Amino acid sequence: MLNGKRILIAAGGTGGHINPALGTAGYIKKMCPDAEIIFAGTADKMEAKLVPEAGYELRTIEISGFYRSFSMEAIKHNLKTLIRIFKASSQAKKIIKDFKPDLVIGFGGYVSGPVLRMAAKMHIPTAVHEQNAFPGVTNKALAGKVDRVMLTAPQAEKYMKPKNPCVITGLPIRGEMLTGDRDFARAEMNIGSKPLILSMGGSLGAKPVNDAVLGLILNKYKDNDCVFLHATGKNGDWFKKALEENGVDPEKNPHIRVVEYIDIPKCLPAADLVISRSGASSLSELQALGKPSILIPSPYVTENHQYHNAMALVSNGAAEILEEKDLSADTLTEKVNALIADPTKLAVIGENAKKMAVMDATQRIYETLCEIVK
Repeated sequence: MLNGKRILIAAGGTGGHINPALGTAGYIKKMCPDAEIIFAGTADKMEAKLVPEAGYELRTIEISGFYRSFSMEAIKHNLKTLIRIFKASSQAKKIIKDFKPDLVIGFGGYVSGPVLRMAAKMHIPTAVHEQNAFPGVTNKALAGKVDRVMLTAPQAEKYMKPKNPCVITGLPIRGEMLTGDRDFARAEMNIGSKPLILSMGGSLGAKPVNDAVLGLILNKYKDNDCVFLHATGKNGDWFKKALEENGVDPEKNPHIRVVEYIDIPKCLPAADLVISRSGASSLSELQALGKPSILIPSPYVTENHQYHNAMALVSNGAAEILEEKDLSADTLTEKVNALIADPTKLAVIGENAKKMAVMDATQRIYETLCEIVK
């Protein structure tokens, strides 16, 4: 048990690191209300907003990654990064000495590196959690130093050289995702009986995905054989206008719905087919609800990890992949038509996705942490 323990969690940079960390912190507090939890992160990334909003103290470290370029701007940035790395160790040491944690957990992001290395050096129990099928640089470097490496996908283990055997825990999923009901969601959204194709261009709005989905809708809307719900993301404000310029007004067509962001817990249960990037959190939610999907991995992420995430499902018959280099309106339309025309195949893909789901990830993480503290 972690009753009365002081726990330091290091996570930063993206929601893919921060949200699982917050989910784990919430579960620990539920199980052990007297546990004291604080976070280490940076002052200029998402954690600076999300962690205080969740009610936790955030102590900051100045750290950044390296640019993979030889431009003058990149060289200047990388020199600053080197200086920050040297300073980060002393900043991490001060946080640890002031807080005196009984346990330190890293969920990825550059900030995890100095915090977990220092904690291990000071002989404090440590663990890291890796969200992706291809591990990040920080977690790979930490694997041989920490007491336990926890993985979302077993495929990640072959890239690790851990001090102790890895533990497959899965990825924490928002509680409301576990209770989603397809019929209720469709009735609430007034979908009707036609298949719902839910597509997402990412939080910022990936233009290649938005372009392909725009073409998909223009190719298929006259067939009137499905309902489209597309989230354009922040940079997709041009999407509706582009539809209108091609003679399609989504305001007058109930089978075409375009929004900036989707309320995932509300909408995902209603979907029959999902078109999405392949971030770890998104895939865990697709698996939890058993949703068939066409995955379009972002080629712009570190170590191309979204491709490896997608292939973990594809190799189990739990999704189809369409790489961005092959992505167009026509290739996407072809895949969608083939799946919609074959309900049996669609159902099998969804069933295979469901088989891969880990529904008790937070409990597994909690039990692993209890073991290393003992």
